[in-house]
Amino acid sequence: MSIIAIVGRPNVGKSTLFNRLVKRREAIVDSVSGVTRDRHYGKSEWNGKEFSVIDTGGYIVGSDDIFEGEIRKQVQLAIDEADIIVFVVDVEQGITPMDAEVAKILRQVEKPLFMAVNKVDNAMRDADAVEFYNLGLGNYYTISSINGSGTGELLDAIALEIPKPDEDEDKENELPRFAVVGRPNAGKSSFINALIGEDRNIVTNIAGTTRDSIDTKYNRFGFEFNLVDTAGIRKKSKVKEDLEFYSVMRAVRAVEHCDVAILVIDATRDFEGQDEKIFWLAEKNRKGVIILVNKWDLVEKETNTMRDFEAKVRQAIAPFTDVPIVFISALTKQRIFKAIETAVEVFENRKRRIQTSKLNETMLEIMEHNPPPATKGKFIKIKYCMQLPTHTPQFAFFANLPQYIRDPYKRYIENQLREHYNFNGVPISIYFRQK
Repeated sequence: MSIIAIVGRPNVGKSTLFNRLVKRREAIVDSVSGVTRDRHYGKSEWNGKEFSVIDTGGYIVGSDDIFEGEIRKQVQLAIDEADIIVFVVDVEQGITPMDAEVAKILRQVEKPLFMAVNKVDNAMRDADAVEFYNLGLGNYYTISSINGSGTGELLDAIALEIPKPDEDEDKENELPRFAVVGRPNAGKSSFINALIGEDRNIVTNIAGTTRDSIDTKYNRFGFEFNLVDTAGIRKKSKVKEDLEFYSVMRAVRAVEHCDVAILVIDATRDFEGQDEKIFWLAEKNRKGVIILVNKWDLVEKETNTMRDFEAKVRQAIAPFTDVPIVFISALTKQRIFKAIETAVEVFENRKRRIQTSKLNETMLEIMEHNPPPATKGKFIKIKYCMQLPTHTPQFAFFANLPQYIRDPYKRYIENQLREHYNFNGVPISIYFRQK
């Protein structure tokens, strides 16, 4: 999966372009109240090719009167982490000193680079765009991210740079891939070292010493899988840089290429904003998820400490609460075997197929006893259901009036599926279709 990073100085329309590329005006508004999902990351598809889009502007603090150093840092991060870069400039303002600064960095980049001249919504402005040749980045694309003109041509060109999905990647017999993700300093490397039994990662207590994702083949106790570690060594000079942005980019890449995301959180801190971001990233990508609460040996215990902590985490991840939570200590190796056992179970759950006849037998009876509420005097009848032939659990329910079935009933159906079949740790998609 290719990652496209949108860079440029503030107020050139990066976020508007981002929302258009990921086709969601509702990027900021979420139907689940109280959940702010990460609005700077999205998935998109064009000409049959899937890719991820990152709006780098979203990770900069106080982005209105940004310091040039911050912009430079943001561009450098995008160069390090993304596969394709889109540099947005503004035709109304023309070339500013900051644009020239960014272009200077981008001229040394080997990766595919596209310059998008934004706010071009008439022929006059089209002529004004010519001055951007002076940045020395070659051709540009004129777009208006507000009304979408020109974005099709830009996407056509980008799509040509995205490699076709690798057929081999879908081989059934490939080893499961487990990605160990989490915020800096939660103990991801210590957990992997405890599992593998050797200090393959140098563990220090400077947040962010891990730099590149490394794959390790694990074969012990009858389990065999690939561990994708978002770890590796980061140069000291980088530690002060935008860790959140780095770790989000790193998590995006690791999560997209895994089957199960093992989210390591720090028991001495609450389940924080960034933990939530990574959790929803896995859910959005339809991956299996397991949460490991690390450093449990450091927590003062009372009778209900574990129960209360777990309840707090489940509240934060609602409505997708059917997720295993394991309390571990990578340092004392407490319950790390249980953690791996659970990850393997989630992997199996994600592959679970339910026979159509059995599914109908169970679900039709449930829906007969508790049918969807009638809307506008019309009675909704669900006549048939099946699991779709997809990599992840997805179900289609065929009804006479699918358009009248509301979210609460959808959640009810999901809960019933979870109750009768083990989908612990796995996101489920449910579709209602016309019979």
